[in-house]
Amino acid sequence: MEVFVLVGSSGTGKSFQAISIAKQKNIEYIIDDGLLIKGNKVLGGSSAKREGSYMSAIKRAIFLKESHRAKVKKILERENPEKILILGTSVKMIERIVDALKLGEIKEWIFIEDISTEEEIKLAKKYRIKEGKHIIPVPTFEIKKDFSGYFLNPLRIFRSFGKEGNAGEEERSVVRPTFSYMGKYFISNSVIENLVYYAANKTIGISKISNIDILNTGRGLIIEMDVRIMYGNPIRPLAERLQEQVMIEIEYMTSFNVLSINLNVRGLVVTA
Repeated sequence: MEVFVLVGSSGTGKSFQAISIAKQKNIEYIIDDGLLIKGNKVLGGSSAKREGSYMSAIKRAIFLKESHRAKVKKILERENPEKILILGTSVKMIERIVDALKLGEIKEWIFIEDISTEEEIKLAKKYRIKEGKHIIPVPTFEIKKDFSGYFLNPLRIFRSFGKEGNAGEEERSVVRPTFSYMGKYFISNSVIENLVYYAANKTIGISKISNIDILNTGRGLIIEMDVRIMYGNPIRPLAERLQEQVMIEIEYMTSFNVLSINLNVRGLVVTA
């Protein structure tokens, strides 16, 4: 296995650059903050950004916990990657990760200062300090279930790679970690209910919704509601459209992961 590493202090834009480096060097696998990533999919591990303190986040990132380390090692043995990219905030951290996962010798060291301009690094640090957000090099849908209710939004970037200038669309996920000094935020069920009503009002053919029940499982929301439909509309397609509209509004406005929306059609309403 050829091991490549990217080193840069916290907030300098390592994760932002990870996919670009991986594409340039034909690397399919990335290890970043406790996660093992292949292409656009999280294969295993647990994100350090979900830890409750800075120290526990560091321990997670360097695979100090035996169960975490063993699971990732097992996946690596199964996948047997030819190349892998490791991200870390220091040389020592990189060495700890490589040693913990028994990855062997490091083929190439890459430092953030060598691939990012001073202005780009300053901008990344400003973004981190001002909003306390981090970037994870996987699409939002891959990690949303693990960050339900935290600030999380996709960041899409178009960039050309190689001499041929082939354009590719990348998606990285922006999250605010649990241990962020910005603190936590809470969204009450009444806010979710108002978003459900708003979505229903935007859905032509829905007469009324009521008895909204919201269950937050920790990994996402399960929503159940009664609905009355205007007579003359196809019931199933309209119900599916309402489900879709509710999911769009809630996920966009709150970053909660919506696991399911269960509708009970209670009747048809005939207008004069």
